[in-house]
Amino acid sequence: MKVFDTDKIKNVAILGHAGSGKTTLAEAMLFEAGEITRRGSVEEQNTVSDYHEIEKQRGTSVFDSMLHLQWKDNKINLIDTPGFDDLVGEIISALRVADTGVMVLNAQSGVEVGTELIWEYTEQFQTPMLFAVNELDGEKADFEQTVAQAKERFGDKVIVVQYPLNEGKNFSTIIDVLKMTCYQFNDTGGKPQKLPIPDSEREKANRLHNELVEAVAVHDDGLMEAFFEKGELSEEELAKGMKLAMHHHDIFPVFCCSAKKNIGSGRILGFIHDIAPSAQDVPPTKRESGKTLDCDPSGPVCLFVFKTISEPHLGDMSLFKVYSGEVKVGQELINSKTESSERIAQLYLLNGKNRTAVNSLKAGDIGATVKLKSTTTNSTLYEKGQPFHIFPVQFPAPRMTVAISTDNKNDMEKMAQALHHIHDSDNTVIYEYSHELQQTLLHGQGELHLNIVKWELENLYKVKVNYDKPRVSYRETIRKAVQSQYRHKKQSGGAGQFGEVHLLVEPYYEGMPNPSGLNVRDRQEVDLEWGGKLVFMNCIVGGSIDTKFMSAIMKGIMEKMVTGPLTGSYVRDVRVSVYDGKMHAVDSNDMAFKIAGMMAFRQAFQDANPQLLEPIYDVEVLCSGDTTGDVMGDLQTRRAIIMGMETEGHYQKITARVPLSELYKYASTLRSISQGRAKHRQRFAEYSTVPAEIQQKLIESYAKESHHHEH
Repeated sequence: MKVFDTDKIKNVAILGHAGSGKTTLAEAMLFEAGEITRRGSVEEQNTVSDYHEIEKQRGTSVFDSMLHLQWKDNKINLIDTPGFDDLVGEIISALRVADTGVMVLNAQSGVEVGTELIWEYTEQFQTPMLFAVNELDGEKADFEQTVAQAKERFGDKVIVVQYPLNEGKNFSTIIDVLKMTCYQFNDTGGKPQKLPIPDSEREKANRLHNELVEAVAVHDDGLMEAFFEKGELSEEELAKGMKLAMHHHDIFPVFCCSAKKNIGSGRILGFIHDIAPSAQDVPPTKRESGKTLDCDPSGPVCLFVFKTISEPHLGDMSLFKVYSGEVKVGQELINSKTESSERIAQLYLLNGKNRTAVNSLKAGDIGATVKLKSTTTNSTLYEKGQPFHIFPVQFPAPRMTVAISTDNKNDMEKMAQALHHIHDSDNTVIYEYSHELQQTLLHGQGELHLNIVKWELENLYKVKVNYDKPRVSYRETIRKAVQSQYRHKKQSGGAGQFGEVHLLVEPYYEGMPNPSGLNVRDRQEVDLEWGGKLVFMNCIVGGSIDTKFMSAIMKGIMEKMVTGPLTGSYVRDVRVSVYDGKMHAVDSNDMAFKIAGMMAFRQAFQDANPQLLEPIYDVEVLCSGDTTGDVMGDLQTRRAIIMGMETEGHYQKITARVPLSELYKYASTLRSISQGRAKHRQRFAEYSTVPAEIQQKLIESYAKESHHHEH
């Protein structure tokens, strides 16, 4: 393929709810453009995109597929995306580099929940969008209803450019109100016959044509004047106005197709060629410095890696968009993250898993390279002396966590390496080892997402793994002030050990007064790394304990705070005053006082009405009005405190505070009670007291577990 200029490159993301026909439409487009000589089908598992084993097994897209074709004098890069909200990492990566989105709607099911969720991301990116209403050959196809739903959800900017003359099983004819032509297709689809619009449709076609012209003219004063003068716009004026309106997110044109019958895909490609923004038309890309970078082929070379395909035994392939300059094979570029040099040994264009080697790619184009040493997703590669750092893709926070383990301890290292590779290809997969919980935690977007990770671990990396409920990071504190003392005395052959400590142990709160009757000589406030505070005060009078032993006493207390007596959790928010004690001229040493401090603190904690605290999360649920009752009911079974309810767009927004222990697999429950029409965000809010009966249960099960480990 020749090298295309920036103004001839169109980057298009194909989006839509799972099962709307994105992969089939992409296949039809490749066929229409002559990239492939035979159309594959999802059922036969031989489409160009969806080439991964798991996609063939599931019959749906799981990963982005990169495709490209030539249409007239344009190069069109297509990214076929998955349609599940769990796989949002793939969708966001695609939108980051696409300059136009094609939202595929299934005429048999209308605007589905995936459509709405994906739409929100297109709004964030302000991606110029068009709709392709697919499956118009389906028995239940209803174009009018699908458009009505789209207008209701996405506003009056949704404008019909085409409508079907005969939807349903015999679908073959499309009326185009931009070109004011009737397209008639034969049984095999492909190139249509162009016919005049039938008389019976003239009135409807004229009405829709005028709606389109007004929608375009209303955003451009010059066009508005021309329209008033002539009552009409020329094809050039319309094209120019549409280009601008799409660019500004002011108009979302609607097209018709049957991807299976290959009806209408060529016209969509034609519209992308004529009207959709080229790589040169889009606003300059943001840099981390706050400045921007123009998409200029004569500028310094700058690429941005938006995705890594990491497959065992194949090595990593980096997918990138050229944001400036022209990259050539053999070029040395600098990685923005590591500042090390990377050599571009090969350049490829992809059609699914098929690679075509090319010698160079200009600004605006999308390509792939292999064998980069240290380049990961979100890296910028720039020319030496031109340090650009392109703003990274912002991936959403995880919505579900599991504890992951292997049956075979020897596989842990293998599992960690595999998860590292999986994270490289999908940054929404995050894993970490928690010392506190003694578990490896795997975070993802939902159950489907984590199941895909499990499939990859077991089938591609050959590591058998188990998913379990993660432990909860409880904290322990006290509720009343207690005095305690402890004498540590050990006599052996030579020197002995001696230390006696008297403590006042109190619950700590911000701004509490000094203990009455004690003389505070020194106060240390420690911000604990697990949250909360320890305040340690030296109140010794008359030198009954040397100041030099204070740090040993404090050390003993700190050591005990790492495993609280109730459930072995971290202790927080305690004030300890050392007010008396004894030492021995020969036998007293740091060790003796450390042990005395630890034992005195342990005893005091037990007597101070100890309290277990649990992590509470702020949860925000967006759901449709008719499921609000069910969502609220379910939250209440999770010990939630409902904080508020308001309307946000088409959704009801419920905010609540929910204990983390009640949120395991919440994403899945929410999906089933709302038929997928809800989503949630959660973030840590605070630690709060555990109800007495639950505290009792947790203490009992901890005692049982400890007992079990001891024997």
